[in-house]
Amino acid sequence: MNSFAMEILFTFIGGLGIFLYGIKQMGDGLQASAGDRLRSILNRFTSNPVMGVLAGMIVTILIQSSSGTTVITIGLVTAGFMTMRQAIGVVMGANIGTTVTAFIIGIDIGAYALPILAIGAFLIFFIHKRKVKNIGMILFGFGALFYGLELMSSAVKPLANLDGFNKIMLDMSSNPVLGLLAGTIVTVVIQSSSATIGILQGFYANDLISLHGALPVLLGDNIGTTITAVLASLAGSIAAKRVAMVHVLFNVIGATIFIIILPLYQGAMVWIQKALSLKPEMVIAFAHGSFNVTNTLIQLPFIFALAWIVTKIIPGDDIHEKFQPRILDKNLINRAPSFALQEAQDEIQHLGHMSYSVLENVKYYDDKVKKDIEQKQAVVENMYDNIRQYLTKISEKKLSAKDAERMSVLFDVNRAVLKVASLSQQYFKIIEQQRTDKIYISEEAQNSINQLYDHVTVSFNKTINNFNVYDHITKEEIVKRSKDSYGLEHELRKQHIQRLSSGDCSPEGAILYLDMISVLERIGYHARNISEGMINYNHLEQADYNQSNQWELETT
Repeated sequence: MNSFAMEILFTFIGGLGIFLYGIKQMGDGLQASAGDRLRSILNRFTSNPVMGVLAGMIVTILIQSSSGTTVITIGLVTAGFMTMRQAIGVVMGANIGTTVTAFIIGIDIGAYALPILAIGAFLIFFIHKRKVKNIGMILFGFGALFYGLELMSSAVKPLANLDGFNKIMLDMSSNPVLGLLAGTIVTVVIQSSSATIGILQGFYANDLISLHGALPVLLGDNIGTTITAVLASLAGSIAAKRVAMVHVLFNVIGATIFIIILPLYQGAMVWIQKALSLKPEMVIAFAHGSFNVTNTLIQLPFIFALAWIVTKIIPGDDIHEKFQPRILDKNLINRAPSFALQEAQDEIQHLGHMSYSVLENVKYYDDKVKKDIEQKQAVVENMYDNIRQYLTKISEKKLSAKDAERMSVLFDVNRAVLKVASLSQQYFKIIEQQRTDKIYISEEAQNSINQLYDHVTVSFNKTINNFNVYDHITKEEIVKRSKDSYGLEHELRKQHIQRLSSGDCSPEGAILYLDMISVLERIGYHARNISEGMINYNHLEQADYNQSNQWELETT
């Protein structure tokens, strides 16, 4: 490689590196300024597809990365904070939000890149206030972005005189499919659609590629950017994989439509360029923006169809969809807090069934069950947090003495149900340790554990099924099972001491046995707490009722 070619290559990749670093710094600065609001925007403002699109746009503009928004969205879906259908709107909005970068690049402020960069560096290094430092990061990233573009632009200018390069560009211009593939591959390699668009703007501004050749590359760029979401979803839930697949489908379908109508697309861009007297960089920015906005408008009404398609492509039961948290009506808190309390109880019972599902799963051991338990635990934590926040808002309202007592029980039960799910996951890890380390437990000891596990599981299931703070019937069966649990646990410990004395269990097996009994005891303890909480409340209410009747008899 001669020195001329090396100079072009090194200047270009150096400029690309500075550009990518600038994008990251600017995004980090904006993200730090926005704080936790990014996750909150995505979590709260996705009640319908249109709101999801707006949320995706806002977050992408703030962090300057559609891939970043999609990855955050996949994380929220994996954790159960968002459903797949909500996430589809966010993904569409992220594609629109990322076009803002292209418009920023289209503004000709490259001559001021270094002073802006210098001001940003000064604020970062010499000012100690966190808010000012964040502004410094934004300015530094902004300056680095334009300085990187200047370097890339100066590097590619000499390529216009190279016959080989001109031939490649002509081939791409005559064959849109080649341009589509080129845009896809470059974006997959660089992992930044904004960088690919920046390079394309530089090429088009320097007459290295025609508009007919540039538009397919731009469309390919939108397909290539989906690779980040695909990689992020590999370790996620089925819903997360489906969101990533929607991202791919959305851009592939859009690119296909626009390749088919390429002459019309090109004609529209030529007309816009003449009508608005746009610079070449701005033409690419408008082309990028118009594609993503139009593609979203075309596909937005078909969100349910996209969801159905990806469900067929990636089959399987999605835990988050099956055990989706019910929407607790916050308006009900202001209008009728007592009814809101009943709604909270229903959701706690729903949460209890989810926790029981985790407990029931632990008796099976394989990698699929392990992943299933982890995903269910994430859903349980999300549901618990939603209920806790809902109950807290109800507690701020004026409640009757009875409702205040009910609320106290609901807070306790909500926490106890979460603990059961966490302990179930802990129990599974002990079983996993037993299998991995091949720890021997005698058959008699294993039967004892199974007996206690079955007893605790049935007790918790009956407790959840009978859970009702509005029911005045004494739970005789639950009281009896609570007494039986105490007796069973005491008997198992006594039998274990006898086995240790006779040497039937290995020391490692003995420790593991005690750990298992301890976890199951605590699950049983929480099940009893839920039952006793209801019984104690019912006794209090019955006492109030008797006292009220006595007063009425005395006054008549």
